[in-house]
Amino acid sequence: MTQQGARWTADQVLALAPDPASRKAGSKLGTAGPWSETGSADEGTVWGLCKGSGSKPYQTVVDLADAAGPAYKCSCPSRKFPCKHALGLLLVWAGGESSLATVPEERAPEWAAQWLAGRRKRTADKAEQRAGQEARSAADPEAARRRAERRAERISAGAAELEQRLSDLLRGGLAAAEQAGYGLWEETAARMVDAQAPGLAARVRELGAIPSSGPGWPARLLEECALLHLLDQGWLRHERL
Repeated sequence: MTQQGARWTADQVLALAPDPASRKAGSKLGTAGPWSETGSADEGTVWGLCKGSGSKPYQTVVDLADAAGPAYKCSCPSRKFPCKHALGLLLVWAGGESSLATVPEERAPEWAAQWLAGRRKRTADKAEQRAGQEARSAADPEAARRRAERRAERISAGAAELEQRLSDLLRGGLAAAEQAGYGLWEETAARMVDAQAPGLAARVRELGAIPSSGPGWPARLLEECALLHLLDQGWLRHERL
């Protein structure tokens, strides 16, 4: 289970694939056969060893708990994110394989625990930094106002960029969204996170799962794009309201 309390579907996992080749390769690894020492934690993490062509299995771990989106670590040489091993591991997890036991995160193997600990520390450091900024803001209202203005400017820039990307998508045709895979949406979502607009980033990631959601997906994608357009316009025109 993730922190949101729901195990993903296979379609949601495959929507993460950066391209069709990765989707196909990941699907082949989505069974218990090539995997060993698999596990998951309620904190939203999954790990396992995948048998490859070499003598050493690939160490694969996925963190689903980050609000900025999934993060992946694999010892394979692939430069694709997620790689086929991360996709396969998530498919095993999504399928509820009995071999993938749920244990506390602190019981993860050392190679996975070290990476997860580093991520948790960075998250805690960022939270501490935000808390310090809020404390300084309370002591200096003028500085707080300037920071709020800068953030509003970044969000506006992100919303404007998202509007352009939605426009490009509609001009190019919705079929391009299916061909591009999840990478198109993840890159856009990352841009929204950079613009300090996590709400927009979350909506963009939801769009990424639609092209692989079955018959009728173009209509659903168009509807969600329209709703996202309304959210964008609401922000961009909020000073006129």
